[in-house]
Order: sequence, then structure tokens, then C-alpha cells
Amino acid sequence: MSSVISELAKWDSFYEIVGSAAGALIGLQFVVLTLVAGRPELRGREVGAAFATPTIVHFGSALLLSALLCVPWQTITVIAVLWGIVGFGGIAYALNVARHMRAQTLYRPEFENWLFYVALPLAAYALLVAPAFAARSHTGAALFGVAAGTLLLLFAGIHNAWDSIAYLAFGSKRDAHRHSGKA
Repeated sequence: MSSVISELAKWDSFYEIVGSAAGALIGLQFVVLTLVAGRPELRGREVGAAFATPTIVHFGSALLLSALLCVPWQTITVIAVLWGIVGFGGIAYALNVARHMRAQTLYRPEFENWLFYVALPLAAYALLVAPAFAARSHTGAALFGVAAGTLLLLFAGIHNAWDSIAYLAFGSKRDAHRHSGKA
């Protein structure tokens, strides 16, 4: 029991940093969406499920995992089950994002989109599932796997947030001009 607490305690600073970053980035996403809300809509709803919402979900997952791993658990079993649930749920969600990316017609996803919106999140969530099964026998290695998955979610979210903001700032203006006939 005390070995689990000491193993988790070694990660406190890491998860405080990752959780704080994820929370701050969620807030910034809300600010950006508020600032662009008054702009003319370019069928943006159909791409929201493919490109905007996943970013918040991945930041939220990183924040949740950071909070869960800072709880003083008495055994590794409970937290392993929780990060396994987050992992399986995230895998299902990433597959749903792929479906939304294929279904929307406003933007044709490129390789980079598939990588950062589907492949890397799938890998990150898989990095949560595998350690859930190994946590009791390999606690230290399992904690590294969860840390890698959480960090991957944070970095994919950062990339996706920047990608969305850059599109809103530059790409959607170009699209608006193209649709209105202006050069």
C-alpha cells in the first residue's frame, strides 16, 4: 500500500504541470471561440464534431487524468481501472472523430489531420489501456505509460488548437472570399 502512494507521489509535479496546462488551454479555447462567434458562419457546425470538440475532449482527458493521479489512492487497482475506462472511452471517441471527419464536407482532411485528430489520440488512449492491465505487477512502468498517453493528448490538443485557430484566422477568410466571389 505505501509503495503505491510513494510511486504516485513521485508524479505529483508532472501531473500538476500537465493538468494546469490542460485547464488553461481549455479556457483559451473558450476565449477564442467567443471571439470568433460573431463571424459569418461557413457551415462550421458540421466540422465542429470533427475538429473543434475533439481538442476540448483531449484537453479534458489530460486534465481528468492529472486530477485522478494526484489523488492519494490506497491501491493501484482503482486508479488503473479508471485510466482503463478513460482509455477505452477515448479509443471509441477517436474512432467517432474519424467518422465525423469523413462525413463533413467543408474541408478535405489531409494526412496531418488524420495523424493529429485520429492516430495520435488513438495511440494516447491505447497508452492508457495497456498500463491498466499491467499496473499491479509493473506499477512504475504503468505510470510511465499513463504519463506518455496524457502528454500525447496534451500535445495533440495543442497542435489541434493551433490548427483550428490558424484556420479561423487565415483559412476561413480565404474561404469566405472564395464563396462571395471576392479575390
